[in-house]
Amino acid sequence: MPLPFVKNTLARKRFPQSNLSRFMMSALLVVVAAGCSNNAADATSNTSVVNNTKTNVSTTKTSTGNDATVVDALQANLKASGIEEKIISAVPTDMDGIYWVTAEGLPPFFADKVGKHIIQGQIIAVGQGAPVDISAALVATTAQEALKAVDKKDMVIYPAKGETKAIIYAFTDADCGYCRKLHSEIDDINARGVEVRYLAWPRSQESVPKMEAIWCSEDRHAAMNQAKIGANIQAPSCVNPVQEHMALGTKLGVRGTPAIFTEAGQQIGGYLPAAQLAEAAGAN
Repeated sequence: MPLPFVKNTLARKRFPQSNLSRFMMSALLVVVAAGCSNNAADATSNTSVVNNTKTNVSTTKTSTGNDATVVDALQANLKASGIEEKIISAVPTDMDGIYWVTAEGLPPFFADKVGKHIIQGQIIAVGQGAPVDISAALVATTAQEALKAVDKKDMVIYPAKGETKAIIYAFTDADCGYCRKLHSEIDDINARGVEVRYLAWPRSQESVPKMEAIWCSEDRHAAMNQAKIGANIQAPSCVNPVQEHMALGTKLGVRGTPAIFTEAGQQIGGYLPAAQLAEAAGAN
C-alpha cells in the first residue's frame, strides 16, 4: 500500500509511514521531561508513575523466546487490514496471553495471542508490593540491544575523565536549546565519570544539513562544540549515519531531544543537570 508522509515530524518526513505507524506514533503515551519537541510531546522518559509511585522495573518477569505462531497471526491480520509492516518477534510476557511485539518501522507494542488486538502504553501489575510496569524491562532490552549495535565510529563520543563509571547515549539536535544546555555541562558530566555518546536526531528539515555537517567534519568534536553554541557548521558532503540514527530513534520511541538512554537501555529523560544525570546514569 502507499506510504504517506506525515508533515509534523522530521523523521516522518524523511521516512514514509503507513497508517498504522502514523497512528501509533501519534498515540504514544509519554512522560514529559525537559527537552526540545518536534511535535506534541517533548523528550520522553520511560520512568513510569502510578499514583505517584515509581514502578519497579527490576522485578519485571518476562518469558524468553519468540512465538512464531503469534507473529504469523499478527502478520496475517495486519495484511488483511492493508498494513504491510514486517513483524519481527512476539515474546510472551508475565501477563497471560499478552505478547511483546517488535516490528520494522514501529515502536514496540503489546498484542494478544491471536494477533487481533494491538495494545499501546503501560500494563501495570499490582498486588505484590510496588506496582510493576511489565513493559519497562522489555523496552529497555530492546533499546540496549539496538544502541549496543551502533558502531562507535558512527557516534560523536565524549569520554569520561578518569574511570568510566557510566555510559549514556544521547539523541541530539544542533538547534535544540536543551541539547545546548546539556552540552554546556559536558566537561562536568565527563568529570563525573560519564561517557556521552551522541547520535543525530534533527527535529526539523533545517537542522538536517547542520547535523550531517557535524558528522562529515574532519574534527567532529570541534564541529559539535561549535554547533552547540550556535555556529553554522559547514562541511563537504559525505556518507554519514544521520538517517540511520533517525530511524533508530523512531524505533526506540524518541520524540524530542535530548533523549538520553543508559547503557542498560533505560531512557532517563531529557535534559538533567550534570549531577542528576550522573546519578540517573548510575555513576554515583
